[in-house]
Amino acid sequence: MTKPKKLLSNFLKPFFSSSNKGQNEEDLEKIAAQEQKQFPFEVLVSATKDFHPDNKLGEGGFGPVFKGILKDGREIAVKKLSHSSRQGTKQFKNEAKLLARVQHRNVVNLLGYCAHGVEKLLVYEYVANESLDKILFKSTNRDVLNWKQRHDIIIGIARGLLYLHEGSHNCIIHRDIKASNILLDDKWVPKIADFGMARLYPEDQTHVNTRVAGTNGYMAPEYVMYGHLSVKADVFSFGVVVLELISGQKNSNFNRDPDSRSLLEWGYKLYKKGRSWEIMDPALAQSAVPDEIAMYVQIGLLCTQSDPQLRPTMQQLVVMLSKKPGSLDKEPTRPGYPGSRIRSGRPAGSSHTTGTSGASNPSTFSSTSSSNTVSATASTSITTRHRLDPHGKRPMRD
Repeated sequence: MTKPKKLLSNFLKPFFSSSNKGQNEEDLEKIAAQEQKQFPFEVLVSATKDFHPDNKLGEGGFGPVFKGILKDGREIAVKKLSHSSRQGTKQFKNEAKLLARVQHRNVVNLLGYCAHGVEKLLVYEYVANESLDKILFKSTNRDVLNWKQRHDIIIGIARGLLYLHEGSHNCIIHRDIKASNILLDDKWVPKIADFGMARLYPEDQTHVNTRVAGTNGYMAPEYVMYGHLSVKADVFSFGVVVLELISGQKNSNFNRDPDSRSLLEWGYKLYKKGRSWEIMDPALAQSAVPDEIAMYVQIGLLCTQSDPQLRPTMQQLVVMLSKKPGSLDKEPTRPGYPGSRIRSGRPAGSSHTTGTSGASNPSTFSSTSSSNTVSATASTSITTRHRLDPHGKRPMRD
């Protein structure tokens, strides 16, 4: 067992084992000291001024998050697990397990852990600026980000997702890419955060079927309707964020065009009419590069196509984002949204998962999200064979 895995194993034992509790914590402290990942509880108490309310950054399903300053001057963010949150415990454990294995400029950095009696804490780098949603969707803040900065944020998110999908130890599907889970540092470098819903992706499978968990307006239609999860679900969410960055509009409560049900549909209509630039946020008028914006609208629409097989991979997207305007030869098809028909029929023998939905409002450690986050537990799972509708509209059951 490698040192990071051994550390993680020891860290997670106190969550679920009441026996040998003292021994588990002693083992954790020894191993974490070697890894320099262990934070004594007293250090975090001092750094956060005893978790003072003035240092509280936000609260999610796991519990509160506090800003702290270590004696060496480093600023940190401390996630403190709520004693009463069962769902928070699961997400907290999941985030610890996944982030212990990743390190990238565009993924929030987990600095260490603390297990002290009933107290369980995760310690992160502190990200100075607010989350993207707080800047992008508030009229008083939108002027802060010019086109160059939004352009660079898009590229940074793409690189972070490419790392998660292809560059880390295992393929990781985030499952909840959205503006409120993108943190911005003091140089506006984006950091993907909140891995409580993330999933490791089996290398030998094209997709997995799972309970639906994510945020309205960002979830891919095949995932919402069937529980069909692949890396293309993250690609869809990324495309939504791209279009939100360009337009300054939030997809989940879009109301700018009365004839369009979503930002995606509006963007597609304008694209087909050759008027992509009309989607642009008025705050970008002085800094915009029209040809670049048109190309990025095209890329956003390619990511949000109804058929997941037509969406590019993150590797392809990183290449596309580096191209000169006018050089893309791919034409997007109609975007998908929950309830829309997936036009290419589903593969024979695929599982369709249905379930019931509940709602909660988790947030990152920099903000409290106003988006509804859906968690649906699958109640039935059936395997069917399909033939195509003769009109090409939907798969039909034999």
